[in-house]
Amino acid sequence: MTTATDADTTSATPRPASEADDRRGAVVLSGVSKLYGEQVAVDDLSLTIQPGEFLSLLGPSGCGKTTTLRMIAGFESPDAGDILISGRSVRGVPPYRRDVNTVFQAYALFPHLSVAENVAYGLQQRRTPKAEVRERVTQALDMVQMRRFGDRRPTQLSGGQQQRVALARALVNRPAVLLLDEPLGALDRQLREEMQLELKLLQSRLGITFVFVTHDQGEALSMSDRIAIMRAGRIEQLADADTVYARPASAYVAAFVGQQNFFRGPVGEAGTAVTSPHALVRAETAVLGSTHQGEAAVRPEHIRIEQDRPSEPVADANVARGELIGISHLGDTMQYLVRLGDDQSLIVRRPTPDAPALAVGDAVVCSWAARHVLLFPADDAAQEGGYIAPPTE
Repeated sequence: MTTATDADTTSATPRPASEADDRRGAVVLSGVSKLYGEQVAVDDLSLTIQPGEFLSLLGPSGCGKTTTLRMIAGFESPDAGDILISGRSVRGVPPYRRDVNTVFQAYALFPHLSVAENVAYGLQQRRTPKAEVRERVTQALDMVQMRRFGDRRPTQLSGGQQQRVALARALVNRPAVLLLDEPLGALDRQLREEMQLELKLLQSRLGITFVFVTHDQGEALSMSDRIAIMRAGRIEQLADADTVYARPASAYVAAFVGQQNFFRGPVGEAGTAVTSPHALVRAETAVLGSTHQGEAAVRPEHIRIEQDRPSEPVADANVARGELIGISHLGDTMQYLVRLGDDQSLIVRRPTPDAPALAVGDAVVCSWAARHVLLFPADDAAQEGGYIAPPTE
């Protein structure tokens, strides 16, 4: 069974009403599985989300993250296991009777209704008194800074403004849990980054449990209290952003979260080094047995780069020599692409003020400390993340 540990030891047993009220917003998945024909979408997954937590489900397409969200929402039914929201099982409970609301990438606003009418729609369906509807709609629009646009139609709004309206419509019902299925995917980069900050501030202010589905590692790292990285319907690692970035549990996580350079080869030196065709990569701590094929990983920001002067010694434990074949200006960072051989390149990033003056075609030496090296068993599936430095032509 894939069980999310850490703070996730909550029992899946339904609670008395008084205790359930104290746990409003808690979500517990216990041994949940979902199949589509013979395809396993979610595989015996157990996870506890704490009340008021911002948790992201992160992973590539087909890893099961959206199916998991849809089962919490009630749009899909698990084939096995149970789901509890605020301490009560919701197995067989339809979506409209669950204390959750969902925001999708497609905002699904009614084009013939004004912004205020869109936000009020759910309350009106519940026959909420008109005076209360007006008050709660005003409060919801204030939350997302859209009150002055209340009379406009959705077609008169920008993408970011429509996203705010969709959030207000979801929040006006005051759910215990807000589910967000890649809600920022349609926005341009600058607006997406602005909305990331606004979402996190809004969640912190309201104290509502947010479950956020994304394939964008930057979104997950910038907003989440914890991140559940999914792979083939299971949770590969569940931890805070610092942990999944600095101490990934597997090569798959290391490849998916942030950029990594991998060196593959047999493990030697008492399990502390990998011998690849282009470098002997040493780590500080023994992780693997010497009979294994392993992968050594190092992040681009941990690598130094300079012109290769063979007569000058290199202080770091790890050294790789090659040809500089690309330079990219990333604002506060300079990125260098170094060809080590026909089948491997190395990505290096240095802060722009400290970046060395190099030119394409230079012979360079790259070096890094053993403390920055992570060792993993060789894992071909890690390349599903798509963040391994590609071979050069």
